[in-house]
Amino acid sequence: MIEVKRLAHATFSTPDLQKQLDYWTHVMGLQIVGREGKRAFLATKLGLESVCLEESDRADLERIAFQVAPGSDLGELARKLQEAGVKSDRRSDISPGVRDAIVFHDPKGTLVEVFAEYEFQKIDLSEGGVNPLKIGHVASRVQDVQKCAAFYRDILGFRESDWMGDHFVFMRCGTDHHTVNFVRYETARLHHVAFEVKDWAEIHRTCEVLARNKVQLVWGPLRHVVGHNVAAYHRNSDELRIETYCEMDKMSDESLGYWDPRPWHEEMPLRPKVWPKDTWRSAWGFGSFGTFPGYP
Repeated sequence: MIEVKRLAHATFSTPDLQKQLDYWTHVMGLQIVGREGKRAFLATKLGLESVCLEESDRADLERIAFQVAPGSDLGELARKLQEAGVKSDRRSDISPGVRDAIVFHDPKGTLVEVFAEYEFQKIDLSEGGVNPLKIGHVASRVQDVQKCAAFYRDILGFRESDWMGDHFVFMRCGTDHHTVNFVRYETARLHHVAFEVKDWAEIHRTCEVLARNKVQLVWGPLRHVVGHNVAAYHRNSDELRIETYCEMDKMSDESLGYWDPRPWHEEMPLRPKVWPKDTWRSAWGFGSFGTFPGYP
């Protein structure tokens, strides 16, 4: 098993690279840290690479990158993958901050990049845009949720945080409640990508930033039930759904087995579980139940 430690960055295809660069820099507040031809890398202003953009004829998730413990032997990890029946390749310079990685496909066809060593990008002290702390999670629509969950659990070392019925799983690799999500749909593609901001005041400011840039919210602000993050959702010009969030449940100590207690939890202590299929999406906020324009 590979023990992934954190989500590093995600690669998205786009029909209009320049338009997306304008969005990710001026609206989301990321900084461009590398560009060559029809490809560009963006990082948070704290120096964490978050997004790679590649010009294509469609807009979707193409690759997802994870970091394992620094000092890990990538050759040994490749051998573990081979023993598990997963073919991998070795690649260099997959991003400005990653010199060496192994790559392989997950069950839904997304290319997974795993690396050990990361070079932080420069800190950008300028203000403007949403300015997230990090890329927090990637949610995907898949045809076989169980198969994807088993791969990320057995191959990449993820833990199952919660299920909604048998159709939606939330999985973690660190203290955060979820880093990847899989939800059953007939057509596989990106569901949404999420970025953490520091607190509720920043969610408020994010909504103002979006309004100034004439980007309409499609869902929220709200507090989810599963994961309990306070969130607001919008779509970028490629129609990809983007979430900004704060106050996500955390499990600081895996040996305790419960989420760090919070006043809004339904149970004390609250442990990972299967929630009823009809659980409301949110405890409060626009779109707490039912369907509405812009979602799904």
